[in-house]
Amino acid sequence: MNPPILPPPLLVDRFGRQVTYLRISVTDRCDFRCVYCMAEEMRFLPRQQLLTLEEITQIAQAFIALGVTKIRLTGGEPLVRRGIMALFEALGALDGLKDLSLTTNGSQLVRHAGDLRAAGVSRVNISLDSLKADRFRRLTRTGNLDQVLAGIEAAMDAGFARIKLNSVILKGRNEDEILDLVNYARIRDLDISFIEEMPLGLIGDHDRAEVHYSSDEVRADIEARHALIPTTEHTGGPSRYYRLDGASIRVGFISPHSHNFCDSCNRVRLTAEGRLLLCLGQEHAVDLKRVIRANPGDRQALQTAIRQSMPIKPWGHEFQLGTQPLIFRHMNRTGG
Repeated sequence: MNPPILPPPLLVDRFGRQVTYLRISVTDRCDFRCVYCMAEEMRFLPRQQLLTLEEITQIAQAFIALGVTKIRLTGGEPLVRRGIMALFEALGALDGLKDLSLTTNGSQLVRHAGDLRAAGVSRVNISLDSLKADRFRRLTRTGNLDQVLAGIEAAMDAGFARIKLNSVILKGRNEDEILDLVNYARIRDLDISFIEEMPLGLIGDHDRAEVHYSSDEVRADIEARHALIPTTEHTGGPSRYYRLDGASIRVGFISPHSHNFCDSCNRVRLTAEGRLLLCLGQEHAVDLKRVIRANPGDRQALQTAIRQSMPIKPWGHEFQLGTQPLIFRHMNRTGG
């Protein structure tokens, strides 16, 4: 009698948290230079240092075999990577993947939205920090607001199951647009999340402590006009959601400073050069590029390396406002 086939061991860290969500940065390059994400003058990775699209697919397959059900592609700006649609198509065809999603600045969606939906992308997060063209340009340094707004419309036309806007709020820069952004989302039936700035990398544009605008302040500004109804809904990420009274949209808050979400962390990140980051705000990592290139075609070696990374996943980040960042990699190197 053959022994029963047991399911593969799940990815559980030493704090009992199961990892079911993988965020993959496919490039550190971007056509924007957002002031909270990177310095104005950036040096990007040589292309030969990046994982190939085929290697990314193999790593994704290994994670799915270990219980990951959600994958989000990020950057930099993922849609500027050459041949990226082939990766979306490959991932969209993988058995066991329940949720394939994308974070983008929206600049390339007019061209790609329809193909992304056809490839199996179900949800899209689009960055939108201002509805004023001149201010949008200052915040992104190179971005064109009309191009992004057209991209949002293209995403809506493509029929994704859900579209969410992400807005980073900085005091003295765009906090006066919070209600305008909520109204823009409400009219279009889009979810929106407001994000406290992550202190990753040296940026030079502003003092992060001085421009910090907490989730509690954002929420108070919204509640001056709209009732927010608490909900237990989630999308597998760090947003804590409320329903906007009288509308179908959700308003989320990502609050690494004011309301730490590390206790429920179910995520790991794969950087464009193949480092598996076990925490956004720490440097605990495993070099999966080395593993996959030293063991070509050996998924067991890859899965073993992934499983063995779980004990080094830390409890959480140690973000501190008003000090030099503890993490010197910029957000574009991390995967948004």
